Formats: sequence, C-alpha cells, structure tokens
Amino acid sequence: MSVEDPSRAAPSTADWSADDDHAGSMGHLLQAVQELSLARGLPEIQRIVRAAARALTGCDGATFVLRDNDMCWYADEDAIAPLWKGRRFPIETCISGWTMLNRRAVVIRNIYDDDRIPHEAYRPTFVQSLVMVPIRTLDPVGAIGNYWADEHMPTEREVSLLQALADATSVAMENVQIYAELEQRVLARTADLERVNNEMLQLSVTDDLTGVTNRRGFYLLAESVLAAARRDGLGCLFGFIDVDGLKKVNDRQGHVVGDALIVDVAHVLRATLRTSDLLARIGGDEFCVLAVGADSEPAALKARITAAMQHFNDTAARSYEVSTSIGLMAVPAEDISTVEELLARADELMYEAKNARPA
Repeated sequence: MSVEDPSRAAPSTADWSADDDHAGSMGHLLQAVQELSLARGLPEIQRIVRAAARALTGCDGATFVLRDNDMCWYADEDAIAPLWKGRRFPIETCISGWTMLNRRAVVIRNIYDDDRIPHEAYRPTFVQSLVMVPIRTLDPVGAIGNYWADEHMPTEREVSLLQALADATSVAMENVQIYAELEQRVLARTADLERVNNEMLQLSVTDDLTGVTNRRGFYLLAESVLAAARRDGLGCLFGFIDVDGLKKVNDRQGHVVGDALIVDVAHVLRATLRTSDLLARIGGDEFCVLAVGADSEPAALKARITAAMQHFNDTAARSYEVSTSIGLMAVPAEDISTVEELLARADELMYEAKNARPA
C-alpha cells in the first residue's frame, strides 16, 4: 500500500474559494481595463472606475477623486450610502490628498485611530476602514478610494488590484486628453476649411469690379429664391437694367472711367434696393434684380431707381452722368417660367424702354 505524500494533498475548500475570488477579481480588472481603453470622456471613465473599484475588493463604497490645484474634488462615488460626491477639501487635510502628495497607497484599518483622517467629515458616513491609491504615481492627478462599513484590513492583493485599476485609469485619462486635443484640432481644421470654402464660393459668385453677385451667382441663387417664393405663394419683381452711355464714356474717357461708371451704377442700385433683394451684374453693362414679395408695383420701383440716379448726378462730382434703361415686370407666384425665360422677357422690356427714350 502506498502512502500519500502530504505535500500533494488536495487543495482545501478555502484554497479553492481564494482562487475563485482571485480569478473573479482579475476578470473584473481586465474588463475594466478594456472599457477604459475605449473611453472617450471623463464621465465615462468615472462610471467605469466607480463600479470596478467596488467589484475588485467587494467593498461597501468607492470614490473617484480628482486633484483640483490645492483641493481634492470628490467627483464621483458608488456606495451603500452617500459619501462626499461633489465636495472639495483642502489637499493637506484629506486622506486622498495625502495619497497624492506622498504618491503612494495608504491602508487604514480603523479611521478613528489615524490622525491623517478628518474625523468630522467621516462621522456622518458609514466608513470604518479604507484604502486609497493614487492615480499616476509619478505626478498624481487623483485617487481612488475603497471603504468598508466594518473594520477590515485590505490584503496586499486587494491593494495591488486597486492600484492596477488606478494605473489603467491614468492611461485612460491621458488618452482622453489626447483624444480631446486631436478632436479640437480636427474641429478647428474643419472650421478653417469651411471658412476657406465659403470664401472661395463667395469669390466664385461675386463680381470682381462691383462686389455684387455675378452672372453665375445670380443663376444659382435666383433658381432657389424663385422656388421658395412660389412655394410660399409670393410674387416678385424681376428686372433687367442696362447702363446708358457706357460705350461713349469708354471711347472718350477710357475704360478706367467706364469701370467707375459701372461701379457707381451698382452702388446706386444696391442702396436703392432692399438688402433682401438679389442684385447681379450679368454682363459688361447689364444688371438684373430679383425682389421677392416687393410691395411696390414695377413702375414704383423703376421711379425710385430713376430718382436715385438723378440724386447721385446732382450730388456727386463726376465727369459723366449715371443713367440706366430698365425693364421691370411683376412675376406672380403661379408663373413657372425659368430664370432664363424671365431674363429674356425683362430684356425685351428694357429695350422697349431704351428705344422709347428721346435721342
């Protein structure tokens, strides 16, 4: 009969239980580390840590503390009863502050036997024992605390598990900061690109000489403006305007003066029309206007433009007079003509007006 070697005796129930507890704690830690690696904000980190801190040691409460200059801010907690969530304490008077300042964990079996504990702050709570570990030992940015309602001496393994969680938390917080900085750079870059795109778009639809909308811009904007007006049941005024005497000015005074005449006409038109009215230069001496929901009749708007031109001539010292031939018509909401068709009709009205002028 063989004698069984006592050193090879089967593990006891207590050994199996300890192994199971260790495996369970490691599982909680690994799960927390994985979740922390995916966290993209501090609130998410706090949620993960407060739950994992309790699960790792089976404690009755856990706090997530952040250093705020010379204060300890109890940012979050998970406990059987309220602790200090939202409160701030001077770093020199707080056990979490001691942990951060000394850059190492602290284990206290009975808080009322330790002078580092602000007893008055703890008396309203259930806390009897605690362990506090720093978040980042090189330059702590916070601390994680575990608390027990009954006197309890945390084991080295429990402290090691909690410190491992704190180390993973430190990495996650740094990642969140880096991610936020990168995100801010992306947002800033996107804003710059949008600004540049808007500027380029504005330049592409703006007439270089006068600063009003150019032909391309007019066609782009007029289609959408007309569609919106028809949808809302609004009529509009559509006009084709030709600068009088431009060829004569160019021939006698040069194209520089001719350009000045075009600019003056654009300024007078822009000042006379409403800010919501669309004004564009679509050719050398040709302008068009689209006024949605205008109260006046075509004749009234034409009279205002003519009066504005005359006022400019009376008050501005120029070697020429500004004058225009205007073809202006009302377009009811039910009119479904295209922009091209409306321009052609307004152009005909303008030539009729030009031909009707005295020679």
